[in-house]
Amino acid sequence: MVKKYGDLYLSARKALRPGYGENAGVYARELLALASGKSVAALLSDRELYASEAIEEKLNDYLGRALAGEPLAYILGEWSFYGLPFIVTPDVLIPRDDTMAVTELAIEAARTYPAPQRVLDLCTGSGCIGLALAHSVESARVTLAEISEPALRVAKQNTANLRLKNRVTAFSVDVLQPAPKFLGQFDLIVSNPPYVTTKEMATLDVSVWAYEPHLALEGGEDGLDFYRAIVKNFNAALRPGGTICFEFGYGQETGVGELLEAAGFTDVMFRKDLRGVTRAVAARKPE
Repeated sequence: MVKKYGDLYLSARKALRPGYGENAGVYARELLALASGKSVAALLSDRELYASEAIEEKLNDYLGRALAGEPLAYILGEWSFYGLPFIVTPDVLIPRDDTMAVTELAIEAARTYPAPQRVLDLCTGSGCIGLALAHSVESARVTLAEISEPALRVAKQNTANLRLKNRVTAFSVDVLQPAPKFLGQFDLIVSNPPYVTTKEMATLDVSVWAYEPHLALEGGEDGLDFYRAIVKNFNAALRPGGTICFEFGYGQETGVGELLEAAGFTDVMFRKDLRGVTRAVAARKPE
């Protein structure tokens, strides 16, 4: 029996409410929009129209995936970050609001250097930080670096979709190895590297542990393995007077700050995320 769009939405919201609470309505609208091929705005105006059985079947499939714990971003295949649309697949982390802090720090730092600013985004994943920066700082020349080839393909596709190929390049780079000399030197290096501790990996929510790439999550016993590697291996890729920006996990600010200071960086400045958690740092390499 065919149902109205409004009824499909209400039944989807009811099914999602136990697991998603106040977000159930948002999820229900997005999944119904995906199943029907309509925009969320169109669904509101078409709520009294009848949907086909094929649309209901698609919606039920998406609901089953969501109820099993699969993140909405992976079901939709796209997620918004810094006001920009990004393709996301299980090969990359989902861009989160937490990452706004380091993105804003990096944008502010980039604007302090003369154009064209050279920026390196390490462990780029979907490319969200580097591409948001390139979009905001129109004189910046950004290099996206990532060891995962599937993730690098996603970053390249996002670069093309955002029409930034004239100022953004992408390369396969392993931050655990010395920086490739062909990259040259940069005014700014920014990174959101893996920082979940080995112990914390076992306690992650199923929506993260079972779906998001472990390669982009686990940062060793204390979560700082990649910070040490980047500071050691990419110091030569940062020009004297250049800035390095990191995102890090809850409670890791002391460890990351001490690591930077021990390496000779100065003007260490921290930034809180939207929830008031200290989440990002910027530091300057001496002239």
